[in-house]
Order: sequence, then C-alpha cells, then structure tokens
Amino acid sequence: MEAELVPFLDALEECAGDWAPDVVKGARKRKYARAAFWQALKERRDDDSASVALYRAESPAVELTLELWLPPHPSEINIWLDVNPLAHFSNEGACKGIVEIARAWATHYPVSYAAAHSMSDRELAGFPHFGREVEVSRRDGFDKIYEVCWLNVFGPKRVESVGRARMLSTPAHLVEELPNGAVLLVLRPTAADFASEEARMAQARAHVHLRPDLDFDTVLRTLRERSAALAPVAPRFHPDLVPLLWRLLDEFAISERQQKIAELNAFRPPVPEEWLPVALPADVENPERARSHYGDLSEGLVAALHTQVPSMMGKTPESLTDLDFYFWRENFPERYERQLIDGHTAPALGAYLGDVLVRRLGGTWVLRQKMEESQVRVGERVWLPFLRARRYMQSRQSLLDYSLTQFFHEAERYRL
Repeated sequence: MEAELVPFLDALEECAGDWAPDVVKGARKRKYARAAFWQALKERRDDDSASVALYRAESPAVELTLELWLPPHPSEINIWLDVNPLAHFSNEGACKGIVEIARAWATHYPVSYAAAHSMSDRELAGFPHFGREVEVSRRDGFDKIYEVCWLNVFGPKRVESVGRARMLSTPAHLVEELPNGAVLLVLRPTAADFASEEARMAQARAHVHLRPDLDFDTVLRTLRERSAALAPVAPRFHPDLVPLLWRLLDEFAISERQQKIAELNAFRPPVPEEWLPVALPADVENPERARSHYGDLSEGLVAALHTQVPSMMGKTPESLTDLDFYFWRENFPERYERQLIDGHTAPALGAYLGDVLVRRLGGTWVLRQKMEESQVRVGERVWLPFLRARRYMQSRQSLLDYSLTQFFHEAERYRL
C-alpha cells in the first residue's frame, strides 16, 4: 500500500506550492513529513479501510482527506481536497499546480470522474446527485455529463460514451488525453473567476458540445442564474446583532451565503418594549428569599447548559449571544415540550438575564410576587427580563426578534 501511495505524495509535495498541507492527523496531529504520514495511516487503518487527513494551519486553509477501501472490498482510493479562499486561484500560476496534481493522480490511479471547482457553485449545480434519488446516484454515479467544472477528468468509460473524437475537440483552455485513456479538460486558465460572463460562456459551450441534446441558451441561462445567486452582498446587519448574525451564516450551505446575507441585512427586530419608565413597587414579603430563588433558577440553567455554552459560567454579554445562537441552532422552542419551556426554561432564562443586567450594568432587582413583573433597574428605566424571556421562547423566529443580545444592548444604552 505504501508503494501505491508514493505517487500521491510526490504530486502533492511537488505541485501544491504555497498551499501545501503542513499538518497530518492520525490518532493525533503531527507536523507533516512522510514518516508522519505513514504513521497516521497506520493509526487510522482497520481490516478493510484506512484514512488520513492533512491540513494547513495558515491561509490558504487546506483540508485534504484520503480514504482507502481495501479487500474484501474492491480496492478504491478517494481524495477530497478543499482549499479556501478560492481567490487564491485568481492567477494562472497557482492554478497550474492543481492541474499538475490532477494530471499526476489521474494518470496513476484509475478514475471514473474527478473535478475541481467552486464549492458554492457545485452545491447550486446539485453535486453529486444532480436531482436524482440518493440510491440512484450511488448506483449510477456520473453516468452522463451533468455538469462541466473548471477542471474535469473523464474516465475512459465516460470518454467512450461521449465519443473520444468529440471529447478531444471540446472548446476549452486545455484538453489532454492521458496515458490510461482518461481525458483531462480545463475550461479556462484560472479557477476563481468561474462566475464571470466569459467563464459561463465557456462552460456552456463545453457542456453543450459534450451533450448535444442540451440547449445552449437554457444551459447559459441556468449558469447566469447561479452567478447572480453567488454575487457578493455586503453585510449591513443590525448593529446590536452583528456577532450573532455572522454566526448564523455558518449554519447555511455556502451556496446560500449571499442570499442569507441579503435576508439578514433586511432583518430589523422590534425595539425592546420590556421596560417601564417607573418601577412597580416591590411587594414580596421576603426579598432575600426571592433573590435566592432567582439565583437558584439562574444557576440551574448554567448547570444544565454550561457544557453546550461554556461562556455561561461568566454571565457576560457574550454569553447572551452564545445562548441566542445555541437556542436558535437547536431550534429549542419548537423541539422541546411547551410545558417544559414555559414552566422551567423561560423562568430560568429570565433569572439569568436579570443576573447579567445586575452584574454587568450595575442593575438592582425590584422584586414582585408575580415573577414576570419583577424588574431590574438600570439607569433611568426598569427592565422586565422574565417577560423578555417568555416572548423570546415562543418560536425559532422569536429568538431573533426578542434576542437576549439586543435586550442587553438596549438596556446598556440607558445605563447612567
């Protein structure tokens, strides 16, 4: 097996240049070296498979995963390479390294299909299923040319299905027949400008050439729509929610990122109304007992969630943002029983929120027998954390409309 992987490593070391991985991971992470690679592969091998991951710590970020299937399975090697940002491949020199690696790997290892392209554009194209059922996709694979990427390697079977002469006459920057009968096809000198009009024209021409059954105008229109969906959108988030909304973006597919930025730019939560200009008078008989009860509620929430949200221990503004993100990611209000939320989570959250106002804004509790009426005085206003928490926990959307983060910053503005 080591002998078979030497060409993989030779090509990577000789051609990667300034995006070469510098970390290899098996049972633990090590600085990249051949010996470290072999050790990692040994650590990640079992009876019928082996895998190893390589990374780059500095920009451009790199993740390279090598998976091997061994007897009794049919022997197979899968290579996944992710380099970020794509802008690193804006010049032809950087792109040549990818082409050389693809040529070397596809020459040494049998290949049915391989490609290099923008991840976001691949998602919009429907890789790897292209609208098929997963079972059908796994059974048939790349049984016809659903897409032409920036770089493509078509295996001998796919070349023959298209026609070798037709394949080799594809209008593209590079069309090269490999010794094993596969064909390497590169649309343009550079990869990063895949969404430009010139690149989309080249992509459409190549695709229709290889699939004469397709209509050029229809293919080009689809490609242009994808370019429009990926056009950069400048973030203009609500100033109180910038850290939270940035984190939300990471929960969506990269192909949806620009659309989501536009949606979040338009999002403007209502101004917090959970406050009073004049405090309701305290009416509890034993204030110390009430404060102790609120403290128990707050600490109970910390005990329940500190593993998922470690910053809760500090009761800081940042911990409120972390809670906002956690509850939204988990879709907490809609996944858990309403009785649990209304009876336990929301009151505990109100106590925790009030505790943060006291600790971080110098607030003071004004206690009421009816918990939802209890207030925290901050500056010229008194705030109603339990009421805010109840509204907050109504739905996933309400987690954003009534975020803890925004409530804190609104109270902060009235601190003396």
